[in-house]
Amino acid sequence: MENRDHLLQYTIPQLLRWRVQSTGTKIALREKDLGCWKTYTWEQYYDLVQKTALGLEQLGMKKGDKLALIGDNIPEMLIIAIGTQSLGAISAGIYQTSLPDEIAQMLEYMDVSVVFCDDQEQVDKLVEIRDRVPHVKKVIYEDPRGMRSYQSDDWFLCIDDLYKLGEKIQKQKPEYFDELINQGNPDDTCHFCLTSGTTGLPKAAMLSHRNYINMGVQITKVDALEETDEYLSFLPFAWIGEQMNSFGVAMAIGITINFPESVETSMEDLKEIGPHFMFGAPRIYETIRSQIWLKIDESYWLNKKLYAYFMKIGEKAAQYRMAGRKMPTMLAVLSWLGKILIFKPLINQIGLLRLRRAYTGGAALGPELFTFYQAMAINLKQIYGQTEITGIAYMHRDGDVRPHTVGKPLPETKCKISEKGEILSNSPSVCSGYYKLPEKTKELLKDGWLHSGDAGYIDVNGHLVVIDRVSDVMHNTAGEMFSPMFLENRLKFSPYIKEAIIFGDKKDFVAALINVDPIVVGKWAEDRGISYTTFMDLSGKPEVASLIKEEVTSINQNAEKAHFKIKRFAVLYKLLDMDDGELTKTGKIRREFVQKKYQNLYDALYDKKVNEKEVEAFFQYQDGQTAAVKTKILFYTMNEAA
Repeated sequence: MENRDHLLQYTIPQLLRWRVQSTGTKIALREKDLGCWKTYTWEQYYDLVQKTALGLEQLGMKKGDKLALIGDNIPEMLIIAIGTQSLGAISAGIYQTSLPDEIAQMLEYMDVSVVFCDDQEQVDKLVEIRDRVPHVKKVIYEDPRGMRSYQSDDWFLCIDDLYKLGEKIQKQKPEYFDELINQGNPDDTCHFCLTSGTTGLPKAAMLSHRNYINMGVQITKVDALEETDEYLSFLPFAWIGEQMNSFGVAMAIGITINFPESVETSMEDLKEIGPHFMFGAPRIYETIRSQIWLKIDESYWLNKKLYAYFMKIGEKAAQYRMAGRKMPTMLAVLSWLGKILIFKPLINQIGLLRLRRAYTGGAALGPELFTFYQAMAINLKQIYGQTEITGIAYMHRDGDVRPHTVGKPLPETKCKISEKGEILSNSPSVCSGYYKLPEKTKELLKDGWLHSGDAGYIDVNGHLVVIDRVSDVMHNTAGEMFSPMFLENRLKFSPYIKEAIIFGDKKDFVAALINVDPIVVGKWAEDRGISYTTFMDLSGKPEVASLIKEEVTSINQNAEKAHFKIKRFAVLYKLLDMDDGELTKTGKIRREFVQKKYQNLYDALYDKKVNEKEVEAFFQYQDGQTAAVKTKILFYTMNEAA
């Protein structure tokens, strides 16, 4: 395995230059636009970064200044970010789903002077808050469609004009860019990555070039990724999960990053690319699993029978494969047969046929869902980390995959558990702290260790087991501890359940609000002649409640301890949504916010006399208008035996 430790001496722009010298004509970026794939070699990538940096300098940007990026994943996001870093300035990602008010707060907090937007939708948000962000001197946009009315305003600049500014300097002083990036230090802060903000406004973690490159180098010591590997960039660029691949892995290994036509077409574009490795939050894998189940449900009777049979075979084979043990000959033959007859054609339809390595992180993935993928011979492995440690710090090894754990530390990473059960880490990928938040930084990096805020323990095999957030671990009235996240993951393994919120802290029993999966449950209802109009209507059907009750019963029967059992539940009338503040930008439940928002439902869950309750639901449309609808929520109590 190639040793890449020498790459740690570089900044990201310097490493990009090194890539050009070693593999300059290889494809670095590929983008689908108007149905066609456009490619950029490492040389072309580097040339555009040069023009960007020199153009930004002409606009007045200097070392220490901040540039924010808002938009969908396109090559220009990386080009602008690395161009900014070439000047010693700092890039920062803001989620493209952020509302204008959120953007204004983030721009003010991070002292941003230049903003890059991919299209008119994001530019319009800046126009709306222009008076609130006087420190923003320039807004650069990539897509000129719909921008005609702004072209006479010098607050706006098309990216092509930025390139032209830089090209002039490039021709006048061809050696100047090299001189600029030679001044960079690997330990300089190069990017602000916003935390997920489950308990308030996000904080900006100050990440260095070394943080990113170290993570990329160390992961290759565990999994031998190749320069020829293809990767699909469909996670939000503002999330550390995407940055660690775009900045860290791509630069350290030289993989090709592919950008889909749009967020909506990413799963279809995935089929065209056929990536060799992918990374996604649990929601991605839950969605793919739902697609697989739908394909099987729509298949012929014989295919369903074969799928059920070989899935059981696959689950047995997975236990050997994950443990690195040799399978019995007959099991190996049957497993191979199932892969050829059922699983290979199935995963080919999804676009995962060439997939060698799949990773999931950002939240825990239920052991059942984990085994589901391993049974189909998809090499899915759990990783664990956080924004403040550049995304990955712990991961499974091939032949040592244990579904209930997140694996062992990466090389150069140390782990210990505090007296109160908190996971502490030490690594060259740990950030220097939070921007302008010295007290929060002290709490984060107390005694030289990164304090994760997560509860966990190290098992006898040296694997890290994450229980939940320290603040989220709950205790019932008897003092018995349980993890709401663990129970939520159990519920979400059901194909019919999209999301679940577990309650029970300082209560006599565990209760849940449940979101049904609109696609799977909608198909289930249609197959049985159950008519419905909206998601609210579907969620309120007694037949759907009976279906969910069967799923909860099954989970209760497999509960390790009696106090893990769910005693009461209700089916929520709307999907939890980040635009409504119920989920973070990475899909995590904002538990405290959700409980307060649905306080009347929470209270009814813990009043066994309440079997139904009329509520007024408020919906906000994209144009800002709101509508109120009255609906009836039914509450269900599980049998004591369940």
